[in-house]
Amino acid sequence: MIDAAKARRQATATNPFRLPTFVPGMRIGLLGGSFDPPHDGHRQVSLVGLHAMGLDQVWWLVSPQNPLKTNAPSLDLADRIAAARRLANHPRIRATAIEATLGTTFTAEMLRKLSQRLRNLDLVWMMGADNLATFHHWRDWRKIAATVPIAVFNRPGMALTALSSPAAKTLTHGRLPAHEAALLPAKKPPAWVFLPVPNVPLSSTAIRAATASS
Repeated sequence: MIDAAKARRQATATNPFRLPTFVPGMRIGLLGGSFDPPHDGHRQVSLVGLHAMGLDQVWWLVSPQNPLKTNAPSLDLADRIAAARRLANHPRIRATAIEATLGTTFTAEMLRKLSQRLRNLDLVWMMGADNLATFHHWRDWRKIAATVPIAVFNRPGMALTALSSPAAKTLTHGRLPAHEAALLPAKKPPAWVFLPVPNVPLSSTAIRAATASS
């Protein structure tokens, strides 16, 4: 006899347009982006996040389209989801296209809707130092910082630029030292931490450019 509850869980786990399976009280890291293509840097950041912040899962939020990149993505959403799931290859890293289901385009709107649906979880937004450097250009970036704690991961040559950026200066009072990263998921936003590792040199943009020129 088929276990109906188990069947529903399996269907949810394989359907990219539904939220991954979770248990109330979990700590979930949210790593957004076009994942065009996904690369080992995404995985390394996720593994560091799981360890440093004591996360239960990391969700890769594969975006239908990045509003700041009018010519991206080069691969369709289904292909990017499939590639992300192959690369993740980890029971606690889940690739999802929930952003398409929510019908959102901008991060602030997406996080607002997610946080309303996931009130019983501790959410952390994860991003690279290059994103922090330009964070003040994001639509409603202050609302993002007021919605969820933020974990910033270093990128080669970006630490000084990121930490002296307008957003970093504005949010300076909410910054935790790296050795207290495990406290971040339970912190009331605005709260953030800068993690010096894994300092990944890879980027999807660079990979696309190299592929196009080869």
